[in-house]
Amino acid sequence: MALKKYKPYTPSRRWMVGYDFSDITKTSPEKSLTVSLGRTGGRNNQGRTTSRWMGGGHKKLYRLVDFKGYDKAGIPAKVASIEYDPYRTSRIALLNYADGEKRYVLAWKGITVGDEVMSGETSPITPGNRKQLKDIPEGVQVHCLEVTPFSKGKIIKTAGSSALISGRDEAEGLVFIKMPSGEVRKFNQDCWATIGVIGNEQHKNVVIGKAGRQRWLGKKPRVLGKNMNPVDHPHGGGEAHSPIGSKRGQKSFSGKRVSAGMKTRQNKKWSTKFIVSRRKK
Repeated sequence: MALKKYKPYTPSRRWMVGYDFSDITKTSPEKSLTVSLGRTGGRNNQGRTTSRWMGGGHKKLYRLVDFKGYDKAGIPAKVASIEYDPYRTSRIALLNYADGEKRYVLAWKGITVGDEVMSGETSPITPGNRKQLKDIPEGVQVHCLEVTPFSKGKIIKTAGSSALISGRDEAEGLVFIKMPSGEVRKFNQDCWATIGVIGNEQHKNVVIGKAGRQRWLGKKPRVLGKNMNPVDHPHGGGEAHSPIGSKRGQKSFSGKRVSAGMKTRQNKKWSTKFIVSRRKK
């Protein structure tokens, strides 16, 4: 995948960087593998805003991507097309299985139309093949990794990401995997993963360039609390861009103190027994 820059015929175009879509081989999705998802604008079933800064956006269809693959073990498939997915940073690939079924999967780095892939223990160690961790040797990069065996791939699904199999404990049935963050974590050896690195690694270099392009993505402007009314934020009120007026420091939208040095992140890791070493700080 390559990026393209624009001639600065407007100020917003000067630094804008976008896709050239040279890696896309098909512009319209497979109709049987798409569904229409409604948009909430950040509002719940009572009409109240529960997620701020959401709204608008271009109309789009959701592509049904197969994150399992184990139910197609031993059935070969060919890559029919490489397509754009508006709901994710990576590209997706349409697979035509030998039994006639079609499925979308995440496109890996180096994928080309006509490549053959297969799931299961008999498949070779090549990018795109999906296998259990016990059948993948050490030093191999994987993505779309399961957390619980025979569920579905839940982590390492963004553009350019991958994890590394760094070791195993056969007595306990565990595999050590180095995550993209640097954390080394234990996984059940029966978990499934796809071999290779996810493609579209240049996504991190895209520059939005203007506010209108963010609105196409369904993102509304983020407003400082000090620019709001007192009813909308603890920092609100006063004349225009006034100080926050709080001697005890800054507060969050919900009123919690968030001064410098105070921890605001919730600890949702109920157990750390699967973590071998923490990520680099």
